[in-house]
Amino acid sequence: MSLPPVAPVRRRQVLLLTAVAAAVLLLWRLGHTGLVDETPPLFAASARAMAETGDWLIPRVNGLPRYDKPPLIYWAMGLLYALPGQEFWNPLGTWAARLPSALACGAVMLGLAATLLHWPQRPERPALAALTAALAYGLSPLVLLWGRIAVSDALFSGLLAGSLLLAWQAYAAPGRGWRSGWWWPWLLLGLAVLAKGPVAVVLLGLTLLLFGWSQGELGLLWRRLRPLSGLAITAAVALPWYGAALLQEGEPFWRSFFGYHNLQRFTAVVNNHQQPWWFFAVVLVMASLPVTPLLLLGLAQGLGRLRWNWRPAQPVAPPLSLQRFAACWLLAVLLFFTVAATKLPSYWLPATPAAGLLVALAAQRGGQRWCWSLTLLLTAVLAAGWLASPLWVPLIVAPEMPGLVPQLLAGRWLLLGGLLYGLAVVLGLGLGRYGGAAALLGLQGPLLAFVPLVLQPAWELGDRLRGQPVREMAAALVRQSRPAEPVAMVGMLKPSLHYYGRRVVIYEGAEPHNLVNLADRLRGESRPGQPASSPEAQPTVLVVIDAGTADLAHWQGLAPELLGRSGIYGLWRLDRRQLEQRAQQLGRQGVAADWRVPRPERY
Repeated sequence: MSLPPVAPVRRRQVLLLTAVAAAVLLLWRLGHTGLVDETPPLFAASARAMAETGDWLIPRVNGLPRYDKPPLIYWAMGLLYALPGQEFWNPLGTWAARLPSALACGAVMLGLAATLLHWPQRPERPALAALTAALAYGLSPLVLLWGRIAVSDALFSGLLAGSLLLAWQAYAAPGRGWRSGWWWPWLLLGLAVLAKGPVAVVLLGLTLLLFGWSQGELGLLWRRLRPLSGLAITAAVALPWYGAALLQEGEPFWRSFFGYHNLQRFTAVVNNHQQPWWFFAVVLVMASLPVTPLLLLGLAQGLGRLRWNWRPAQPVAPPLSLQRFAACWLLAVLLFFTVAATKLPSYWLPATPAAGLLVALAAQRGGQRWCWSLTLLLTAVLAAGWLASPLWVPLIVAPEMPGLVPQLLAGRWLLLGGLLYGLAVVLGLGLGRYGGAAALLGLQGPLLAFVPLVLQPAWELGDRLRGQPVREMAAALVRQSRPAEPVAMVGMLKPSLHYYGRRVVIYEGAEPHNLVNLADRLRGESRPGQPASSPEAQPTVLVVIDAGTADLAHWQGLAPELLGRSGIYGLWRLDRRQLEQRAQQLGRQGVAADWRVPRPERY
């Protein structure tokens, strides 16, 4: 039992509209702002180094190997950095660094729409349901953020989403075209493992187990997906790089990548990312606003009524089981990362495609006026919040961005956002009589316009205030540095200084032991591009320091030569003898260097 696909002409129309929406959400002015500290510049610098050095095996940044993620995101960025004419089309480095993430999220939007166009779940307005599913995913606050920054999460989530959608298609309609071949999910799964690691296998496996249990058809799922052969394909795609990296790097790679970045992140809290067990329940709610009520309704509909043994009362015909599959997909992500000790909002990104499906399918089914009313009420509350921005924006405290509050208010973007959200409420009410999918599309239209008209200008303001001063400090380094003169940044640690300055930078915090560390590292630490040296050999060091750190007592009285200022940052040239004398004074007070203590994450 299945429904016929949407007519080819209508399919092309919907996919074209989806592509246009993806371009607005993810590509509009993508390269007009700089890299956002602190993590994206590390990815971008590593990828650029690959392109420039020809070493495509191990990512390296600031003179050190970077073992945190597998290489696929670095390869994708690096291929773009290898293209000619960077100074013309990629002056801030962000087109090359961000485009893989943007394209991955755009591909998910097209994949969601195409799946519902080929396998409609209900006869009511299937083309609109396909478009609203793509928009429900693309308008998620998590997608809008991680789809436009230079990290691996969006690429990983996109590949995992493709693998899961193709797995469902192979189960639902075996043999209907090349897209339903059983091997495709496992091929994409191998690429997902190359994007972030073995967590991809765990999430796909847990999703399929939950879905097979809920359908009561684990045997059929096994036969149609052939997991043993499929995992061999996954291994053939992913394992060669892991083996080559292990042979070249040895135990440090094993300990860092597998021990710290995978096992330890699951079993222990790292980098102070400790959150309560219910953290992802809150993220679930926030990541789908303002249509979270539809998401919760879609999740309940997908699971269906449960029997006394917590098993759904009856299976659904395979071609019509996408809502149940999406519910199991979302629950798999929720359960796995709830159990994990380390919790970050970005870990929810793999669930956002499933959330988009659940939102659209719940709206298409209709019949729950209370749910739609609650969705409109939430949208109205958000509209009121944007319109009330003159009341709460002055409460923002942003030491890194002086001038943010008056410029944000002067731009009036947030007031425009309130008007757009208000228009969404009006359209949602007015189109409600035409059915759930039409009403949802009416709500989504103004929210789509919100991104280029409100979100992007506010983002560019933040970049001018927060990112541009670091870029100006990097340019000052290039102008002012002497041959082989070491460079350091203390206080606020911004890897974009390394990216834009193209210099190895010694990063240290603001505390007294960080000053002692800096003096000791200049003498004793060597990296490619930054050899250790004595004060006699290299008598000065360039230091980028923020105003708050410069006001601390142990950083004062060093007689620096001020070479430039931008924003909250100053560029000092320090006499290293002065620095060492201060370090010795602190040492006599019991302050000791600790930079030699092994740390799993350094740059």
